[in-house]
Amino acid sequence: MVSLLLPYWVLRLSAPQFPDGLTIRAFANRLDGDVGELEGLNHYVGLGSFNDAATFERSIAIASIIVLAGLLVSAIVIHSRWVLVLVTPALLFPVIFLVDLQYWLWRFGNNLDPAAPLAAAVGAFTPPIFGRAKIAQFRTLALPGPGLLLAFLASVLVAVGLYYHRRAYKPLIESRERDN
Repeated sequence: MVSLLLPYWVLRLSAPQFPDGLTIRAFANRLDGDVGELEGLNHYVGLGSFNDAATFERSIAIASIIVLAGLLVSAIVIHSRWVLVLVTPALLFPVIFLVDLQYWLWRFGNNLDPAAPLAAAVGAFTPPIFGRAKIAQFRTLALPGPGLLLAFLASVLVAVGLYYHRRAYKPLIESRERDN
Protein backbone atom coordinates (compact mmCIF):
# COMPACT_ATOMS: atom_id res chain seq x y z
CA MET A 1 0.00 0.00 0.00
CA VAL A 2 2.91 2.38 0.69
CA SER A 3 3.99 1.96 -2.93
CA LEU A 4 0.93 3.99 -3.98
CA LEU A 5 2.63 7.08 -2.57
CA LEU A 6 5.81 6.59 -4.61
CA PRO A 7 6.57 6.67 -8.33
CA TYR A 8 6.78 3.32 -10.08
CA TRP A 9 8.73 4.59 -13.08
CA VAL A 10 10.83 7.68 -13.76
CA LEU A 11 11.82 9.05 -17.16
CA ARG A 12 14.46 11.77 -17.38
CA LEU A 13 15.00 13.63 -20.65
CA SER A 14 17.81 16.00 -21.50
CA ALA A 15 18.38 18.16 -24.56
CA PRO A 16 20.33 21.34 -25.33
CA GLN A 17 17.20 23.49 -25.12
CA PHE A 18 16.38 22.07 -21.65
CA PRO A 19 19.61 22.44 -19.64
CA ASP A 20 17.91 21.34 -16.41
CA GLY A 21 16.26 18.41 -18.17
CA LEU A 22 12.68 17.23 -17.93
CA THR A 23 11.32 14.49 -15.70
CA ILE A 24 8.10 12.55 -15.69
CA ARG A 25 7.15 10.21 -12.85
CA ALA A 26 4.55 7.47 -13.27
CA PHE A 27 2.72 6.50 -10.11
CA ALA A 28 0.26 3.61 -10.02
CA ASN A 29 -2.64 5.99 -10.64
CA ARG A 30 -1.22 9.25 -12.02
CA LEU A 31 1.67 11.07 -13.66
CA ASP A 32 3.56 14.06 -12.33
CA GLY A 33 6.63 16.10 -13.06
CA ASP A 34 7.09 18.05 -16.29
CA VAL A 35 3.95 16.54 -17.82
CA GLY A 36 2.68 19.83 -19.28
CA GLU A 37 6.00 20.64 -20.93
CA LEU A 38 6.26 17.15 -22.40
CA GLU A 39 2.65 17.28 -23.64
CA GLY A 40 3.62 20.37 -25.65
CA LEU A 41 6.63 18.59 -27.13
CA ASN A 42 4.54 15.48 -27.88
CA HIS A 43 2.42 17.58 -30.23
CA TYR A 44 5.41 18.29 -32.48
CA VAL A 45 6.56 14.68 -32.59
CA GLY A 46 3.07 13.26 -33.01
CA LEU A 47 2.84 11.37 -29.74
CA GLY A 48 -0.55 11.03 -28.10
CA SER A 49 -1.56 12.76 -24.90
CA PHE A 50 -0.43 11.28 -21.60
CA ASN A 51 -4.00 11.78 -20.39
CA ASP A 52 -5.13 9.14 -22.90
CA ALA A 53 -2.59 6.55 -21.77
CA ALA A 54 -3.55 3.73 -19.45
CA THR A 55 -6.79 5.39 -18.38
CA PHE A 56 -8.35 2.07 -17.37
CA GLU A 57 -5.26 0.95 -15.48
CA ARG A 58 -4.99 4.25 -13.61
CA SER A 59 -8.69 4.19 -12.75
CA ILE A 60 -8.46 0.78 -11.04
CA ALA A 61 -4.95 1.08 -9.56
CA ILE A 62 -5.85 2.05 -6.00
CA ALA A 63 -8.75 -0.41 -5.75
CA SER A 64 -6.57 -3.18 -7.22
CA ILE A 65 -3.80 -2.65 -4.70
CA ILE A 66 -6.33 -2.60 -1.85
CA VAL A 67 -7.80 -5.87 -3.16
CA LEU A 68 -4.28 -7.37 -3.38
CA ALA A 69 -3.68 -6.37 0.25
CA GLY A 70 -6.99 -7.96 1.23
CA LEU A 71 -6.08 -11.18 -0.55
CA LEU A 72 -2.75 -11.27 1.27
CA VAL A 73 -4.44 -10.76 4.64
CA SER A 74 -6.87 -13.57 3.77
CA ALA A 75 -3.95 -15.81 2.85
CA ILE A 76 -2.59 -15.47 6.38
CA VAL A 77 -5.58 -17.30 7.84
CA ILE A 78 -6.14 -19.82 5.05
CA HIS A 79 -4.31 -23.07 5.61
CA SER A 80 -5.02 -24.94 2.40
CA ARG A 81 -3.84 -25.08 -1.16
CA TRP A 82 -6.09 -22.07 -1.89
CA VAL A 83 -3.46 -19.82 -0.35
CA LEU A 84 -1.54 -19.99 -3.65
CA VAL A 85 -4.56 -18.63 -5.53
CA LEU A 86 -4.82 -15.77 -3.04
CA VAL A 87 -1.17 -14.69 -3.27
CA THR A 88 -0.59 -15.16 -7.02
CA PRO A 89 -1.96 -11.71 -8.00
CA ALA A 90 0.42 -10.02 -5.54
CA LEU A 91 3.33 -12.10 -6.83
CA LEU A 92 2.58 -11.07 -10.42
CA PHE A 93 1.62 -7.43 -9.85
CA PRO A 94 5.05 -5.83 -10.54
CA VAL A 95 5.52 -7.92 -13.69
CA ILE A 96 2.02 -7.01 -14.90
CA PHE A 97 2.85 -3.33 -14.32
CA LEU A 98 6.00 -3.64 -16.45
CA VAL A 99 4.24 -5.52 -19.25
CA ASP A 100 1.51 -2.87 -19.34
CA LEU A 101 4.09 -0.07 -19.30
CA GLN A 102 5.94 -1.69 -22.21
CA TYR A 103 2.68 -1.91 -24.15
CA TRP A 104 1.97 1.79 -23.64
CA LEU A 105 5.53 2.80 -24.52
CA TRP A 106 5.27 0.78 -27.72
CA ARG A 107 1.82 2.18 -28.52
CA PHE A 108 2.94 5.78 -28.03
CA GLY A 109 6.12 5.43 -30.07
CA ASN A 110 4.60 3.42 -32.90
CA ASN A 111 1.38 5.37 -33.44
CA LEU A 112 2.71 8.81 -34.29
CA ASP A 113 0.38 11.33 -35.89
CA PRO A 114 1.69 11.56 -39.47
CA ALA A 115 0.51 15.19 -39.67
CA ALA A 116 2.80 16.23 -36.79
CA PRO A 117 5.71 18.45 -37.90
CA LEU A 118 8.49 16.09 -36.70
CA ALA A 119 6.77 12.69 -37.01
CA ALA A 120 8.58 11.70 -40.20
CA ALA A 121 11.96 12.84 -38.89
CA VAL A 122 11.60 10.95 -35.62
CA GLY A 123 9.98 7.82 -37.03
CA ALA A 124 8.42 4.99 -35.07
CA PHE A 125 10.26 4.01 -31.90
CA THR A 126 9.80 2.11 -28.66
CA PRO A 127 11.50 3.65 -25.64
CA PRO A 128 13.08 1.12 -23.28
CA ILE A 129 11.44 0.48 -19.92
CA PHE A 130 14.82 0.86 -18.25
CA GLY A 131 18.07 2.33 -19.46
CA ARG A 132 19.31 5.00 -21.80
CA ALA A 133 18.01 5.88 -25.25
CA LYS A 134 18.09 8.69 -27.77
CA ILE A 135 14.88 10.00 -29.32
CA ALA A 136 15.44 12.84 -31.79
CA GLN A 137 17.62 15.39 -29.94
CA PHE A 138 16.60 14.03 -26.51
CA ARG A 139 18.67 11.67 -24.45
CA THR A 140 16.51 9.67 -22.07
CA LEU A 141 17.12 7.68 -18.93
CA ALA A 142 14.32 5.42 -17.71
CA LEU A 143 14.56 4.07 -14.17
CA PRO A 144 12.44 1.96 -11.85
CA GLY A 145 10.86 4.13 -9.20
CA PRO A 146 10.83 3.37 -5.49
CA GLY A 147 7.17 2.29 -5.71
CA LEU A 148 8.04 -0.45 -8.20
CA LEU A 149 11.04 -1.52 -6.13
CA LEU A 150 8.76 -1.79 -3.08
CA ALA A 151 6.25 -3.81 -5.10
CA PHE A 152 9.03 -6.21 -6.19
CA LEU A 153 10.27 -6.45 -2.59
CA ALA A 154 6.71 -7.21 -1.47
CA SER A 155 6.49 -9.97 -4.09
CA VAL A 156 9.73 -11.51 -2.88
CA LEU A 157 8.52 -11.35 0.73
CA VAL A 158 5.20 -12.93 -0.27
CA ALA A 159 7.08 -15.74 -2.04
CA VAL A 160 9.24 -16.32 1.04
CA GLY A 161 6.16 -16.20 3.26
CA LEU A 162 4.39 -18.67 0.98
CA TYR A 163 7.32 -21.07 1.27
CA TYR A 164 7.30 -20.93 5.06
CA HIS A 165 3.50 -21.04 5.22
CA ARG A 166 3.46 -24.19 3.11
CA ARG A 167 6.23 -25.74 5.15
CA ALA A 168 4.47 -25.00 8.44
CA TYR A 169 0.99 -26.10 7.39
CA LYS A 170 1.78 -28.96 5.01
CA PRO A 171 1.28 -31.62 7.74
CA LEU A 172 -2.10 -30.08 8.64
CA ILE A 173 -3.22 -30.05 5.00
CA GLU A 174 -2.06 -33.63 4.45
CA SER A 175 -3.86 -34.86 7.58
CA ARG A 176 -7.08 -33.17 6.43
CA GLU A 177 -6.77 -34.91 3.06
CA ARG A 178 -6.17 -38.30 4.73
CA ASP A 179 -9.20 -37.84 6.98
CA ASN A 180 -11.49 -37.05 4.03
